[in-house]
Amino acid sequence: MRSDFRARNHPAYWAFIMHRISGVGLAAFLPVHFWALGQALQGEAALDAFLRWSEQPLVKLSEIVLVLLLSAHMAGGARLLALEFLAWRDWEKSLLAAAAGVSIAAALGFALNLFF
Repeated sequence: MRSDFRARNHPAYWAFIMHRISGVGLAAFLPVHFWALGQALQGEAALDAFLRWSEQPLVKLSEIVLVLLLSAHMAGGARLLALEFLAWRDWEKSLLAAAAGVSIAAALGFALNLFF
């Protein structure tokens, strides 16, 4: 029982959980994305109405969360590829920190670009 707790408290376990959560979040976003693209097929007025709606602060916040999910999933996948194909097993915690840093930097950069 004690060793199970230590395994779940390891940074690699939390990277695994974040990679799964970000993947599920991105998969849940896909229907919304396809619906938004479909607005362009309905005509210029429908697309303009959707773009006006997308200027709301809550939508802007969800865009930042989406960029965070995307960058977290990409950085986590790159970390997994590095662990799989390179002999960096001793640097696993450094790779975890780099993946988290890249994800947060991408989301913050997007937020700064969005609001300033």
